[in-house]
Amino acid sequence: MLPKGCFSRCLAIAGLSLVLGGVAQAAPGGSSPVGSGNVTVADPTVPRPPGQPCVVQLFSNDTFNDYSPRPFNYTPPAGCGTHWSKVVLEGDFSIDAGVQFDRTATIFLSGVNLYFGTTQEPTSAEGRSWHVERDLTDYTALFRNAGEGQVFIGNIVNSQYTSSLHGSARLLFYPASVVAPAPRVPDAVYPLGSDPIGSTVTLNDSSSQMAATLTLPANVERAYLDVFTQSQSNDEFWYTCVPNQYAAETQECGGGNFREAEVSIDGQAAGVAPVYPWIYTGGIDLFIWKPTPGVQTLNFMPYRVDLTPFAGILSNGSSHTVAVSVQGANSYFSATASLLVYQDQGAKQVSGAVVRNTLANQPPTPTIGSTLQQDSSGNVTGAVTTDLSRHFVIEGYVNTSHGRVTTTVDQTVSFADTQTFDITATDFHQISDQLTKVDGVSRSRIGNFLSGEYESRFRYPLHVDSNETIESDGSFSILTSIKQGYDQHAGLSLGGFPLYSSDVHNQVAGSDTLLVNSSFQITGHSGQQATQNFAFSDSLGGCYTGSVSSANNLVTAYSTGKGCPGGQSRVLWFAHPDGSPYLGDSVLPW
Repeated sequence: MLPKGCFSRCLAIAGLSLVLGGVAQAAPGGSSPVGSGNVTVADPTVPRPPGQPCVVQLFSNDTFNDYSPRPFNYTPPAGCGTHWSKVVLEGDFSIDAGVQFDRTATIFLSGVNLYFGTTQEPTSAEGRSWHVERDLTDYTALFRNAGEGQVFIGNIVNSQYTSSLHGSARLLFYPASVVAPAPRVPDAVYPLGSDPIGSTVTLNDSSSQMAATLTLPANVERAYLDVFTQSQSNDEFWYTCVPNQYAAETQECGGGNFREAEVSIDGQAAGVAPVYPWIYTGGIDLFIWKPTPGVQTLNFMPYRVDLTPFAGILSNGSSHTVAVSVQGANSYFSATASLLVYQDQGAKQVSGAVVRNTLANQPPTPTIGSTLQQDSSGNVTGAVTTDLSRHFVIEGYVNTSHGRVTTTVDQTVSFADTQTFDITATDFHQISDQLTKVDGVSRSRIGNFLSGEYESRFRYPLHVDSNETIESDGSFSILTSIKQGYDQHAGLSLGGFPLYSSDVHNQVAGSDTLLVNSSFQITGHSGQQATQNFAFSDSLGGCYTGSVSSANNLVTAYSTGKGCPGGQSRVLWFAHPDGSPYLGDSVLPW
């Protein structure tokens, strides 16, 4: 019998013993994907400025069939200058027909992460292909110099796992022009990686750290950290786990379900990065994600932490350790981060200090509650709750060539999770409801003049409903329903006047019933259906909508532009409709 409460993990251990055929390939590019089984998403691509880009190929048609990284050399584009209006990474990946797990994929250059995501799973009869993009304009300083890089997709190919992966990636540099000027970008990028070329760092528990000890320029006036934290191994399904004291009773994984990335500078709490519950294409029920994967599954977005209150300290000439840990990590999280710094162009030396930090006295300790009850027959009902909400203010100043600039980061970060159980001898029903929220504002002022304000709100809702029914012959069925979302609001004001705001909404919902025999082999599935709805809008009239629906692992409907003016999506070239981070620094008056 498959142990109750560990269906997704046990299926992975069972080795994806599929007894099913494949579905049709996706339609050719540019044509309707309806009727296709190839990867189809509603996400927007990165909008582009006018003009012809210079292209640098990083790697081309590499095959990934082992655990060796594939190195490449990078040289800046010739005849394209060193100031660009936009820099975009494009990647194209595919997997052969056969049997294969989802795999983690990364691209690094000079230790800095350029891409982080996972791969689609194939069917026994059909392969899959997909395209990813990432706006890397804020990493411009990195691309002005030659460097070494590597792409890594660790993959096993043998008699059981038969599919190789393939990939190509390039950087597109759009020359600055009158209509698309180069933005004010960070002056330097520093990796928090494990080696000079670049790899992720394993965080096994709450005490594990990804850290870099850096001696930064003496004139840093703003600093930000782009953070990725990806769950792996025992932590892959962290959002379904319960605290250890309830693990045996609920037949679920222990370790709790609170996860949050903690950022520190020289051991002092400096910021928080919420952990997104990414679900991979083999996760929970592998058929739900064919042909449309979950939110950001193939292309993660980093979370940007504002470290500007620490700029004066970072500029004092001493070495400083910037570190990231994951509270609650339980073997393990794969992490990487990049520190972006802006320098004072009018001064070689600045000074400053942190004057308030209320995060330092608020440890990330959630409140746990339980209404679990067990009757005389051993049936278990009730719920386990996990909650934590912290409001904090971090304020610091830096004396610059344009005066004393004081930055205040004011945030409320909250986490709420309820795991509801109804367990009998023949049925295991678990509902996971989780919501991570961030409400924050960063304010910068010169003297008493409020010169810049950036507001951000994030919502990460997740609902997983799994009902496992065991038959008398030892076989069982698992009905799974999942709803997953990513909501982001950003607003920029200058001198008290609103300048720009944008909203991103990405929702994926799907369900399926797995049929599994007493030997843990998947013998079939039924009722697969899924939808993805993506919407972006901004205060300048930008609008993008995309929608895709599937049934029985084939695309049944696809549209873009519905609800936008004229029924067409239109987004300005400098917008971030994909939800990638920005802070609007190019409009600040220094």
